[in-house]
Amino acid sequence: MAQHKIKVKPIPWWKRGLDIGLVLITTPLWLPLLGIISLLIWWRLGRPIFFVQERIGYGGKRFRLLKFRTMTEERDANGALLPDEKRLTKLGQWLRRTSLDELPELIHVLQGEMSLVGPRPLLPEYLPLYNEEQIRRHEVLPGLTGWAQVHGRNAVDWETRFALDVWYVDHMSLGLDLKILGLTVWKVLRGEGIQAPGHATMPKFTGSSTTGDQK
Repeated sequence: MAQHKIKVKPIPWWKRGLDIGLVLITTPLWLPLLGIISLLIWWRLGRPIFFVQERIGYGGKRFRLLKFRTMTEERDANGALLPDEKRLTKLGQWLRRTSLDELPELIHVLQGEMSLVGPRPLLPEYLPLYNEEQIRRHEVLPGLTGWAQVHGRNAVDWETRFALDVWYVDHMSLGLDLKILGLTVWKVLRGEGIQAPGHATMPKFTGSSTTGDQK
């Protein structure tokens, strides 16, 4: 599938204000957690503490996403990594259930590479697989949480997830961001949608031939 041209929407002043304001105000809460979790991972899994992977952000620009490591590096006899469900540790499961594995991404928010709310940043290999509608998710800053995350997170299929992302792009507002942040706290406390059915992590996107309706 041919890669479509990505247009961008200007980043609203209120969005950067909300991002920076909330991150700075909550620094006494998340900064100590960052240190404690780093020590826990070092103690249980060793190094590296962080998982770093290239992702696609605003306007299709690449950046290196920082998350807490949740899996071991166990390999089979041929040197290939074992399936995710066999490498995901109990500590990693807890970090994912509470979304604390995403905590280092607050650094990206401060740097302006991400927002607190927006479509989740995904792998570069997905870019040529998006249809004309799906690629619109890159018109805005990627987020720690988003409209898709509060409507099923990893438990919904890719096409539904992308339709929800595009809906957010078309309806982005201060009120909607505040609503999503509130719903995110509720979803995290309930531990909903952490895993896709039958998978330890979200299965890879392999492409779609339809444009899909926005939801």
